[in-house]
Amino acid sequence: MTPEKTKSEKGAASNSLHLLRELPREQLAWMLQRMCEIRYFEEKAEELYVRGLVHGTMHLSIGQEAGSVGSIAALRKEDLIIHHHRGHGHTIAKGANLTTMMAEFLGKEAGYCRGRGGSMHIADIPGGNLGATGVVGAGIPTAVGIALALQMHRSEQVLLSFFGDGASNEGEFHESLNMASTWKLPVVFICDNNQYGMSMHLSKVMNIKNVSDRATSYGIPGKTVDGNDVLAIYAAVKAAVEHARAGKGPSLIDCLSYRWRGHSKSDRNLYRTQKEIEEWKHKCPIQRFKGILAENAVMSSEEIEALDQAAKAAIDRAAEEAQTLPEPSPENMEDEVYAL
Repeated sequence: MTPEKTKSEKGAASNSLHLLRELPREQLAWMLQRMCEIRYFEEKAEELYVRGLVHGTMHLSIGQEAGSVGSIAALRKEDLIIHHHRGHGHTIAKGANLTTMMAEFLGKEAGYCRGRGGSMHIADIPGGNLGATGVVGAGIPTAVGIALALQMHRSEQVLLSFFGDGASNEGEFHESLNMASTWKLPVVFICDNNQYGMSMHLSKVMNIKNVSDRATSYGIPGKTVDGNDVLAIYAAVKAAVEHARAGKGPSLIDCLSYRWRGHSKSDRNLYRTQKEIEEWKHKCPIQRFKGILAENAVMSSEEIEALDQAAKAAIDRAAEEAQTLPEPSPENMEDEVYAL
């Protein structure tokens, strides 16, 4: 038996239908193909890791594809993002070259960071992706500095600052939001809330229901949105971006979703049940969006499948090409490495 929809769920469905009529069909197709590319990229990266071709660790966002795509779809091309260690989706949604990105995973010289960054530190400065670090919450105060620079230059650009739910309990989160609010900086803070800070459920470390509730403390708009609904995310972030671009300051968006894999490749998933994971798999953001497009006759089943297969082919091709690229040369091994 299907449970009756809540008032908020009915409202979200109504908003989604409005966006289906408002957004160009090409943009809806872009959203679906990018989500599929992110899913297939991470599955391929996982496969390469198992084969011993990817070294170090990885933090996969399988199940969270709607967050990065819906958010970045609301930007202009010249706008900026700064993300975090689970940032493959943001990088692809911001327009990364898939072969160059796969090359970085494989430690190749042709990678975005010449093979030195790997999974957690991919950046594409010309493309407006200012990168990430592996330190929880480290991108949040950096985002405040970038947004201050944009304001001082009277730029019309807006910055999206992505972070995980675990980072929302860091002191730098609170200091940064307070400063950005006080100075009305052009930044949107987006919590990729997969409900677990490594192995701890959010309910055990926060005495409020939603991360977005904290926005009230800083006098800025805050909204919790269904992180598996790409159109709901788009609508929320678009409003926040317009608010920032108008000089009204930051917003806090809480995208509530779920990661299907462990925190990292070394995570044995002992802190949650397989039943819980399977329940969230039935809420797959990609299948949900495909269903919305088909049910509302935006695209035929054949068109949807063609976009899916085009995404898969692009990832397979990127992986094959990246494996043929040269390894870093010993001659430039010390380039960009500093010592006192």
